[in-house]
Amino acid sequence: MNKEIHQHSNLLNITNLHANIGDKTILKGLNLQVNAGEVHAIMGPNGAGKSTLASVIAGRDKFTVTQGGITFKNKNLLNLSVEERASEGVFIGFQYPVEIPGVSIAGFMRAAVNEQRKYKGLDPLSIFEFQALMEEKQKLVGLTDKLAGRSVNEGFSGGEKKRNEIFQMAMLNPDLAVLDETDSGLDIDALRVVAGGINAFRSKHNAIIVITHYQRLLDYIVPDIVHIMVNGKIIQSGGKELALELEKTGYAEYE
Repeated sequence: MNKEIHQHSNLLNITNLHANIGDKTILKGLNLQVNAGEVHAIMGPNGAGKSTLASVIAGRDKFTVTQGGITFKNKNLLNLSVEERASEGVFIGFQYPVEIPGVSIAGFMRAAVNEQRKYKGLDPLSIFEFQALMEEKQKLVGLTDKLAGRSVNEGFSGGEKKRNEIFQMAMLNPDLAVLDETDSGLDIDALRVVAGGINAFRSKHNAIIVITHYQRLLDYIVPDIVHIMVNGKIIQSGGKELALELEKTGYAEYE
């Protein structure tokens, strides 16, 4: 295992990425390198292409990559299906998580975890092993048993959806988690819980990309690198102080 981790210390490489939706070009030559053990924050104004980047990494088919490439653990990510990307260890948390009526969170997660194990040639978890794992990860985000028995995201508040998303991330234990606007619509208590779950997940073996509008999330999740994204590409990168500077000046000088 350690040998494999050493080999994959460079997890994600994005080179000169261009992507369209229909005739509209949204990503315009984006470059990004993410190593194991790092937390990156991507900040930028509305329309900069931040959510598009998450969608392209996830493999959503409404976006077309016209130029450039993405490698993940030295594999061409663009050749993999959405399911293969997830099984390889990519987790995407979207701003508006999907509701799945009639499917309990517990049932959904058991299927997802065992599907991933199958992909890696491992035996499925027994019901007892799965319950033990679930109890351990539920504590991270204060997800109650009552909530875990409900249909996925159906009738959930914004805070509950985000907790559920971080819980799913903890259960699947991906190598790379991309969290798109995870702080949107959260009150301060929910934000603390969600940030606590993300921080508990952080390790030298995985990497996290946090896409956010606001500095306030970065008070709780301290990034190693902050990127400013404007008009489809990253135009500046720096430490946490870059986010604090943005809070004062806004994006006007970059646009």
